[in-house]
Amino acid sequence: MTFQDARGAERMQDAILRHLGYTIGKDASHATLHDWRLALSYAVRDRIVDSWFASTRAAYEAGAKRVYYLSMEFLIGRLLGDALVNLRADAEAKAAIEGLGLSFDAVLHDEPDAALGNGGLGRLAACFLESLSTLACPAMGYGIRYEHGLFRQSFEQGRQVEDPETWLQQRHAWEFERPETLYRIGFGGHVTEGDDGRMVWTPSEAVLAEAYDTPVVGWQAGWTNTLRLWGARAVDPLDLHRFNHGDYVGAAAPEMLARSISRVLYPDDTTEAGKELRLKQEYFFTAASLHDILRRFDSEHSDITALPDKVAIQLNDTHPAIAGPELLRLLHDERGLPFEQALDIARRVLNYTNHTLLPEALEKWPVDLMSRLLPRHMMLIERIDADHAAAYPARETHAVSDGHVNMGALSFIMANRVNGVSALHTGLMKQTVFEDLHALHPNRIVNQTNGVTPRRWLHACNPRLSSIITGAIGEGWVGDLDQLAGFEAHLGDAGLLDAVAAAKRANKVALSNWVSETHGVSLDPDAMFDVQIKRIHEYKRQHLNILEAVALWQAIRANPEAGWTPRVKIFGGKAAPGYVFAKKIIHLINDVAAVLNADPVTSPFLKVVFLPNYNVTLAERLIPASDLSEQISTAGKEASGTGNMKFALNGALTVGTLDGANVEIRDHVGPENFFLFGMTAEEVMARRAIPDHAAQAIAADPRLAAALDAIHDGAFSTGEPDRFHDITGNLRGPDYFLVCSDFTDYWRAQREVDAAYRDTADWTRRAALNTARSGWFSSDRTIRGYMADIWGASPVARPG
Repeated sequence: MTFQDARGAERMQDAILRHLGYTIGKDASHATLHDWRLALSYAVRDRIVDSWFASTRAAYEAGAKRVYYLSMEFLIGRLLGDALVNLRADAEAKAAIEGLGLSFDAVLHDEPDAALGNGGLGRLAACFLESLSTLACPAMGYGIRYEHGLFRQSFEQGRQVEDPETWLQQRHAWEFERPETLYRIGFGGHVTEGDDGRMVWTPSEAVLAEAYDTPVVGWQAGWTNTLRLWGARAVDPLDLHRFNHGDYVGAAAPEMLARSISRVLYPDDTTEAGKELRLKQEYFFTAASLHDILRRFDSEHSDITALPDKVAIQLNDTHPAIAGPELLRLLHDERGLPFEQALDIARRVLNYTNHTLLPEALEKWPVDLMSRLLPRHMMLIERIDADHAAAYPARETHAVSDGHVNMGALSFIMANRVNGVSALHTGLMKQTVFEDLHALHPNRIVNQTNGVTPRRWLHACNPRLSSIITGAIGEGWVGDLDQLAGFEAHLGDAGLLDAVAAAKRANKVALSNWVSETHGVSLDPDAMFDVQIKRIHEYKRQHLNILEAVALWQAIRANPEAGWTPRVKIFGGKAAPGYVFAKKIIHLINDVAAVLNADPVTSPFLKVVFLPNYNVTLAERLIPASDLSEQISTAGKEASGTGNMKFALNGALTVGTLDGANVEIRDHVGPENFFLFGMTAEEVMARRAIPDHAAQAIAADPRLAAALDAIHDGAFSTGEPDRFHDITGNLRGPDYFLVCSDFTDYWRAQREVDAAYRDTADWTRRAALNTARSGWFSSDRTIRGYMADIWGASPVARPG
């Protein structure tokens, strides 16, 4: 350690001890691991705050255009390690903590994951915020401060069990409560016309939105932006009259009902009460955010017509789609702008990111629910729809039709720009879900292929590989991932490839040890680690993966001496509580795993493990240790994916379809370094039109038929032979997601994977090429595209 490093560690240690005493209220002899972690977090946060204040001042002085990113999810994960990396203070923090006699890894791992998201949508939002800070673009993320997040997943006899996340039961060191920033958010009530002709909405109930701010620091702490999350609380937290008369539960009801809005991410909406809560959540955070955006604008500017020049709002999916009518209401009803002018301003401010081609995922709310919960907004939506119809009489798409409000259409109509998230997805948007609207507004749809932040998803989560790259090409790639291309020139060095292989094996050993310690499953680190970690959904086709595992198990049992490539199939992901079929897929995977892992004939060659409660921290363990990335969705259904990018960046080869960003990954890493199978999106549509496509596929492939029969006949459900009949019945027809039709080609591709993996040196070279050629998939590149093509925003000169 240099003298400078030693001084840095000494200063860090002083800050830790100061916070331990004066912030936590503990002395070193009585401090727990939790106390030490909080003390370190506060010491690190102090440094971020300096950058945060300087960035805010610089943005105000520059009069810069601000970007506001509205998202139901921000899957930020643990923040301590991420902050240390971006501050470039991880070495001194490690020295400081170890100098106090503690394990640095234990302190880092004590931090819970912030339960603020579910999957790719939320993780993308988190990557974007970090890149916005890295690029010095003044921005703020807005979302909900969920007390319990989605849910904590566990398994009981193979079945998914959902329990509330408890991450906020302990102090969250990274946030600043802003009790002075409160907005009253109304629901229900009635609408009347005032004396001045303006419409006046009088809600029948209201809650308060309270702000909590988390600073988001960019690479090298050059700029820091804000994630502002809203917590719901009652206007009157206690009915004292009812309390004094002994009705203690009823007295607290207003607070309980208010807090329900910010308790759980995606409450089950299969009930009417669930639908109402979901819509309340979406309006709650969107309305609070728009009030806050306008307040911030007013603090700098006096002319509301300048709003499009100074503000860009991005709607991450349809969850904040109510922003269109709400902004219109604020401008027209409350500020008195003429309707047409208010509509024009709103449309020039708002932008919409579409994340799905699944019609059922483009939210639709019953008109009666919208009218009852948000009566003024329903009136505005109908007028927006009518005005659009008058301007475009030939249009076929309506924001209101069949008794529902189509939030995808509403988002499109109210947007300045609508973007897809991969080249394929954007093209399909124009041909499918928004074909009619695209014809009317041919310049509105643009593409911005997703990306991931290299700071977290390579530099921090895979330090072994990161250090090899830095040793070869320097550290500049961390802030400019395009420089990763220079790594390819070093791949002719056998010693470097040996180091890459050793790093991968060390990551696999670390994962194997953790799985053994925490889940009691022994894994061979020399086997291929074949990983599928995603939200559980039929279109993502986890059931195709496990069906192939059953067929492989049968083939190994039939001929165990055939020279099989050892493989460990690892699954992770959650099914929505109300998604019965997806939960049945989880049950099937776990039941198949129990049989396969106990089979003495096949277990040396094939194991299956489903790791519960998939989150950012688990992804950070799995991705650096993965050999094979499963990206097997039905072509035309995955908008982009970002897991596929993280795997490729960390040197995993992909087996996948031409879906989402897989197309662009294959183009960049080279077809020879990607295991392609399955139908194209066009072939999928043609195949689906054949009435008995599943029966034809089963009849043509005895392996597929035998695997289905084993599942159907109860080979993995002793005592309950019909347990998985709904899965086998679905696959035998209608099989909408074409699992059976793609099975044979998937089997072929997997046997190519087996053969390739046996050539260890060539596999390592191909894996390293995936890393070297993945520089384009940086979220920095994506955000530069948004800034130029959608927001019209520019970076601000960095403070200091």
